[in-house]
Amino acid sequence: MILRIWHGYTTEENAKPYEDLLKEEIFKGIAEKNITGYKGIKLLKRKLDNEEYEFITIMRFDNIDSVKEFIGEDYEYAYVLPEAQKLLKRYDKRSQHYEILQELDY
Repeated sequence: MILRIWHGYTTEENAKPYEDLLKEEIFKGIAEKNITGYKGIKLLKRKLDNEEYEFITIMRFDNIDSVKEFIGEDYEYAYVLPEAQKLLKRYDKRSQHYEILQELDY
């Protein structure tokens, strides 16, 4: 299992509109692609001391080939829709990928 992790940062004013865009449009669009080996996405948010909000997306894929089917051969590339770019102050240009070595549920 591969985790694809990405960070974006926005203002307090844009935090809710950005969250809505993710949930109502972007995540649905990803799911509708029916990517082989795509296992879902998690959305995390926290308020930082400087009044920014940090968003983290964690996508799960069976393997790197599934990630490449999603984004292309340059699989670390982080495609950010123009509508999202307008709401973000800054964001990762590259996503990080990690292999899950062990997962315990208690």
